[in-house]
Amino acid sequence: MGRLWSHSLAVQKMRDLIVKRSNFRGFTLVEMMIVVAIVGILAAVALPSYRNYIIRAARVQAQTELLALASLQEKIFLNSNNYAFSVTADYNGTATGGLGRTSGRTTDSRYSLSLNITQPAQTFVLTATPVTGSTQDGDGTISVSENGARTCNPTCGPQGLASW
Repeated sequence: MGRLWSHSLAVQKMRDLIVKRSNFRGFTLVEMMIVVAIVGILAAVALPSYRNYIIRAARVQAQTELLALASLQEKIFLNSNNYAFSVTADYNGTATGGLGRTSGRTTDSRYSLSLNITQPAQTFVLTATPVTGSTQDGDGTISVSENGARTCNPTCGPQGLASW
């Protein structure tokens, strides 16, 4: 009888352990893999959208800087009846100076700035060209002229959908 009693006591302890173990709260490997898959899908959707946003924001910043430089050119024209010939020379308010962009790039360095003047300095075209190796590479050049004409060459943005 003693032996039977100890056996039933051992069985009862095993049952208690199993019940306690089944009440344990935690994650199974399958649940964790489902969460990882969902996070991966969300990242696959969000990352390209974020990259497009960064490219679009840098393009808008370059467009804003081109318009500011074009405005500066008009101010120089009012002072000296000619446009400045250089983007990188120091600004002095006259045609003998420049536009004061010593780096020749936009403030975020994603576009190179160039200035094309026709003689006698009565027209200009300011152009921003994407820097090779930057996020803007392949985005197309953007330009503004003295008459306010804005162009994208060949196109602005992916599939030419962006304009200004």
